[in-house]
Amino acid sequence: MTLDQALAFGLMAVTIGLFIWGRLPYDLVALLALLTGVLIGIIPADEAFSGFGDDVVIIVAAALLVSAAVARSGAVETAMRPLLRNLKGAQAQVTVLVSAVTVLSMITKNVGALAMLMPVAAQLSRRTGTPLSFMLMPMAFGSLIGGIVTLVGTSPNILVSKVREDILGKPFGMFDYTPVGIVIAVLGVVFLSFGYRLLPDRRAASRSMDAAFNIEEYSTEARVPEDSPFVGRTVAELEALAEGSLRVTTIIRERFRRHTPRPDAILKAEDVLLLSGEPDDLERVVARARLRLAGEEVAENEEADADSVVAEGVVTADSPLVGRTPAEAHLLRRHGLQLLAVSRSGQRLKRRLRRLRLEAGDVLILKAPRERLAPSLGELRILPLSQRDVALGSRKRSWLPLIILAAAMVLVAAHAVPVAVAFAGAAALVLLLRVMTMDEAYESIEWPVIVLLAALIPVSNAIQATGGTDLIAAGLERVAGGVPPLVALGLMIVLAMAVTPFLNNAATVLVMAPIAASLAERLNLNPDPFLMAVALGAACDFLTPIGHQCNTLVMGPGGYRFGDYWRLGLPLSILVVLVGTPLIAMVWGLNSI
Repeated sequence: MTLDQALAFGLMAVTIGLFIWGRLPYDLVALLALLTGVLIGIIPADEAFSGFGDDVVIIVAAALLVSAAVARSGAVETAMRPLLRNLKGAQAQVTVLVSAVTVLSMITKNVGALAMLMPVAAQLSRRTGTPLSFMLMPMAFGSLIGGIVTLVGTSPNILVSKVREDILGKPFGMFDYTPVGIVIAVLGVVFLSFGYRLLPDRRAASRSMDAAFNIEEYSTEARVPEDSPFVGRTVAELEALAEGSLRVTTIIRERFRRHTPRPDAILKAEDVLLLSGEPDDLERVVARARLRLAGEEVAENEEADADSVVAEGVVTADSPLVGRTPAEAHLLRRHGLQLLAVSRSGQRLKRRLRRLRLEAGDVLILKAPRERLAPSLGELRILPLSQRDVALGSRKRSWLPLIILAAAMVLVAAHAVPVAVAFAGAAALVLLLRVMTMDEAYESIEWPVIVLLAALIPVSNAIQATGGTDLIAAGLERVAGGVPPLVALGLMIVLAMAVTPFLNNAATVLVMAPIAASLAERLNLNPDPFLMAVALGAACDFLTPIGHQCNTLVMGPGGYRFGDYWRLGLPLSILVVLVGTPLIAMVWGLNSI
């Protein structure tokens, strides 16, 4: 072992140790590793930040942005709603949700696919009483196995493709992962559809951030425009859009005539409806019935509205709004605030919003240009609640993001443009068409992941450049040389699975993929199946909540404990190894080269 190799291994060992220690953020550890590599001379100073310009960083960032746009559009939820209405039992619910998130993860980033369907699972849980803990972990695992089917489904696939290009001169294509991935995905869905019974009922422990607020239902006001599909339909049909969790409390017709709505009452154009329900349910009904919120109708500047944000705030006792109506306070004209909904200790309010006299303790949903929101809240002494995703008034439902994503996928599959160009173009188009604002776009990108990737790419290259990967491969050769090639391939999957919870799946690929290729070369075998083995193992972390952000995402809302992941994850990991090893060998061949 040379001095440079020893330094490279020492640097990686310390980096892994800091990852396991967990006291420092992953991205900071990666940056410290990069800078240390430059200081000790194993990373050239002029290549230190080359990772920030790497295609893989652009692909991951753009994929996160486009996935967030698809999630915010509500298109997937809208498409699934007719099916979800008929799901009564836990078995059917888990099967459909896991299948849906698995399929979505094949065409979009798996964390984005999971984020799209978590609110659907929460609503099903509230409506049917099925414990959320039965649904969320299977969905997270489904998103991971769905991600292995295509190039862009998960970061390890993108990274392994890059490693193959560096080693063999040609990257893996969009659907090179599909023959192996689709079989594992189908078997995984079948297992999860029954395996959810291994999970504990964490019903009492399930507390999401939204639930922590424990805010009673909101009241809002909306108009039925002439082009609404619910003109001529009944109140009961409108309420059915929220599956019974929303009520029409009052119909105001011909400006002043008030009607207490019966279920069979027919809605007419220009009716004003007072609605009561949760923000998600209100948003769903307003969007699907194409109603116009009263608070948004008074806003005339569409360009300013495109950069608006929605927030919740509590009217304090010393607020100048106490005892006044929004109209008297000139809430919009003076302060730029659109009042969308009010919650008052669970009361179903029956006055129009602009005429409602506000009280101390009222919780308001407000919409305003981003730069005006904080100053206006301070001036009116409205206490902002901790930030959470408020659906009402903040989402514009559209199929456009899904169409843009599909177009990018087609271009990549047809080899018309490189992956980085296709997804960067899709991200630019999403922003150009104002599906998202620039601020929302920057918030949707997980910058710690981007920094982690960009900083570890030169560190990984340093291990390869110093000959470290060849040295490790030589050691593995002594172990694998005495076993059949199929066993050596399975060993590579197991190693990648074992390292991922501690090193992060992206970092695992950057370290393990060059080692796998070098081992294949030493064993005189085809490197492709060994690279595929690393991609599969790194993508399938089912044993801990920390190895992949999808697992972390469901831990709080599902009420899971660290050990719960083993219950469902260990048998699924065994299934992946037993099925994936022969499949990879059969599809890619272990023939000597």
